[in-house]
Amino acid sequence: MKYFQIALLLLIMSCGNEKIVQLPEITHSEVSEILDVSAAYLFYDETKKDSIELNRKSIIGTTNWLVNVDKRLTLKQAIPKIIYLQDKKRNAEVHKNAAAKNYYTCNNSSIKNLGFIEFTDVYYKEKQSEDFTLEPNTLVVLFNSDSDIELKLPDNETIKTSKATLLEDLKTITSKNVALETIQLFFNKNLTFQNYITFKSLLNQLNNKQVLIANDEFIFY
Repeated sequence: MKYFQIALLLLIMSCGNEKIVQLPEITHSEVSEILDVSAAYLFYDETKKDSIELNRKSIIGTTNWLVNVDKRLTLKQAIPKIIYLQDKKRNAEVHKNAAAKNYYTCNNSSIKNLGFIEFTDVYYKEKQSEDFTLEPNTLVVLFNSDSDIELKLPDNETIKTSKATLLEDLKTITSKNVALETIQLFFNKNLTFQNYITFKSLLNQLNNKQVLIANDEFIFY
């Protein structure tokens, strides 16, 4: 088994090329150590088409994957490459390990070390929020920006919130609406990957076993 806990600068270097990935920053992470890993890198590079470069030369299909995404990339730029990586692993016919997981690598400033956010079971889809038919007992969260987040309740009530108040608002809503079963996430394609990881880190702190966050995540235009 490989043990992974190395210095930040070493982690974000692409093999042999010395290209730097600016990792997204978080202040909370449930995972800080991972065994048996290999890495892929999504670089922000203005000289490339769409300003993004994917390096997956170090990926080993049977390991846990650490996907290092530059925080400056937008979801419009990063998500298609991430879907490509996910499909490669999910559709593998040989050298497959059903127990292997996928993680985003982050800089956890609270411990001055690396933190990881799992996305193994996430399925990214492009869809407008108005085209989504709500299942009963579902809360929709639309992330437009740090200061513009909409919470759409099953009774069609919409509550405006922001990054600063999102977690407390969600806790209040889920405690008052005991029939809620699912939270469905929609992210604006123009959000940066830093925005996305910040929101995901907050949602991981919800700690409500009654309400599940849906595995399908929608990127809207």
